[in-house]
Amino acid sequence: MTEKIYTEENGEYLKNNPTWHVEDSPWKAKQVLKMLNRNPDINPKSIVEIGCGAGEILNQLYLSMPDDVNFTGYDISVDAINLAKTRAKERLTFKHENFLDTNLKPDLLLMIDVFEHVDDYLGFLRLSKNKAKNTIFHIPLDLSVLGILRNIPMVNRISVGHLHYFMKGTAIATLVDAGYEVVDFFYTAGMLDLPRKTLNAKIAFLPRKLMYKVNEDMAAKLLGGFSLLVLAK
Repeated sequence: MTEKIYTEENGEYLKNNPTWHVEDSPWKAKQVLKMLNRNPDINPKSIVEIGCGAGEILNQLYLSMPDDVNFTGYDISVDAINLAKTRAKERLTFKHENFLDTNLKPDLLLMIDVFEHVDDYLGFLRLSKNKAKNTIFHIPLDLSVLGILRNIPMVNRISVGHLHYFMKGTAIATLVDAGYEVVDFFYTAGMLDLPRKTLNAKIAFLPRKLMYKVNEDMAAKLLGGFSLLVLAK
């Protein structure tokens, strides 16, 4: 095969995804806030995001959360950090470093669409396990019947660098295998909530919406287009 995987380190990711998906960031931040509202005992005062990309998720959280919360984003991509630093301000900073090499231990760690990009994802998760009191994961669910028929795992491998592919059961099992205790989780419905950019997405919208109302698990397994937000410790 001649297809090339676009990684964040070699500059190809920015070339293929020039906005670094900032248009989806307000929606993703809203999901994080929903999880925090469901679990008010967490009440974090320090939040770190691994793989912060262009930094807009943290920026949205900064605008929505109390002014005694400090936010720091880490990314190994210089392209991402150059974009993120345009959003930096007091209590919101961005660093071109590997967070796992630091001694920091924030109240809350965010991994929003991250570990599916990591070669040794289980090793990465185990190393991350004790770096924060609580961690919120957003995990794309690339595996569905329709997704497999449409070759979505390979599409996402080429376009956004996904190396591992999950359904709800394997996503949760992965976190448990890495030593996490899952506290709470829910589906996020990007294909329903966000603008539908392709004809296929527009065609699938109504069946996906109707099935999701009847049975969320069945909709995710058969039609796809969903991710999983997980709170773990």
